[in-house]
Amino acid sequence: MGSFKQDITETYLGLSESAREKWDDFTQFLQEAWPLLILLLAILMGIWWYADPPPPRHVLMATGSSGSSYEALGKKYVEFFKAKGITLELVATTGAQENIDRLSDRNDPVQVAFVQAGVDHAKEVTGIQSLGAIAYDPVWFFYRGSELKSTESDSVGVVLQHFANKKISVGIEGSGTYAQSTKILKAAGYEKGVQVFNLAGHDAVKALQAGEIDGTFIVDSYDAPNVQALLNDKSLHLVTFKRAAAYVKLMPYLNILDVPQGSLNLPRNFPPSDIKLLATTTNLLIDDRMHPAIQFLFLEAAREINGKESFFSERGEFPSFKDSMLPESPVAIHYEKNNYPLLVTYFPFWVAELINRLIFVLLPFCVLGYPLLQALPGYRAKRMQNKINRLYGSLKSLEQELLNGFDDQQRDDYLKRLNLLEYQALNIKVSKRLSGDYYALRASIDYVRNCLNRGVHPYQFDEVVDLGSGNMRY
Repeated sequence: MGSFKQDITETYLGLSESAREKWDDFTQFLQEAWPLLILLLAILMGIWWYADPPPPRHVLMATGSSGSSYEALGKKYVEFFKAKGITLELVATTGAQENIDRLSDRNDPVQVAFVQAGVDHAKEVTGIQSLGAIAYDPVWFFYRGSELKSTESDSVGVVLQHFANKKISVGIEGSGTYAQSTKILKAAGYEKGVQVFNLAGHDAVKALQAGEIDGTFIVDSYDAPNVQALLNDKSLHLVTFKRAAAYVKLMPYLNILDVPQGSLNLPRNFPPSDIKLLATTTNLLIDDRMHPAIQFLFLEAAREINGKESFFSERGEFPSFKDSMLPESPVAIHYEKNNYPLLVTYFPFWVAELINRLIFVLLPFCVLGYPLLQALPGYRAKRMQNKINRLYGSLKSLEQELLNGFDDQQRDDYLKRLNLLEYQALNIKVSKRLSGDYYALRASIDYVRNCLNRGVHPYQFDEVVDLGSGNMRY
């Protein structure tokens, strides 16, 4: 038994020899199979490019009117996407209805928009999917004058009766405020005697504070400048929705928000009692052709930007995958169950996306390419064996020609033909498994050459063996 050092040395030599052998076989395999491998790679790259193209670096997002809270929210999304190497361009619009129309237009470059749940005709559009709700948008109704109180009926109904022949703003047509306010007014018993004005949010605030109108609906977030301006105006009052549960039954997309006494302004004790507000939600709607990686980024942006605790929402409440009355994106469903892809935790967005897309190529390569590559070594061995066999056939034909009609004048020509066969044999690259056949071929060629060189008539024998008797005849 050898020493431990000898055993280690022999083991190392055996492993290194095996590795060199495998490497030689692999390089030889690449030299022989490279056209097939390039073809396979080209097919897979074509599938990869057309079936899973890279995400765009420029995305257009519809927000709302210039200076709106949606524009301010959109700017936060712009900063998030900028950090990921993507340009998010904000597009100002007249409101929710225009946003939906632009998303459903297959020729419009806008791919994503903020839209309030419950906007008219949301069920009839096609080509739009939802990434979920990202925030509450309370329905505020501010009015001026003496405060109206009611203990038994919905204050909206009382206000409507009080506002007969008076002026209220319901928002500009096509806006989320207009969609929500008109539905609520109709459900509450809207009277034609009320003079309706269609003012944009900031115009309605100015008109109400100047006494030009008597009340206004605003559907916007608690932090919106227009809402804060009216909440801080001591001359204005806020309507409560005592029958909020009934409205939610009639309009399921609505939510009920509780506002405790004094929570809007504690020093003023505003509101003077607990009230209920109705609220719709801001939904992140997309063109259903949007790249999945960009959809994941929007969901992650919503989690980071809108998932924080706010006046009406708890930490982590948004994005919320409630019924938005539009089909949910499969990416949003995946996100809800599995959250963001793990790769993004450890790699920059573009690196993680590249790895993710490469997996798309590697899987079919393993399914299609692996069996093919497994078959190639056998194919290569058979191909090399066929080359050896063909040279054996040529050698046999030459030897048969020598036996049947040897011409000493053509000896040099015979030798040249043998040299050519040997040259062809030398240019065959075979694996070690076929080394025996390879060297047997070369030995056979050398044997025929020796026969040619050993006598005047090397393939004419005076001695013939009598196979029947076993005797030698002359």
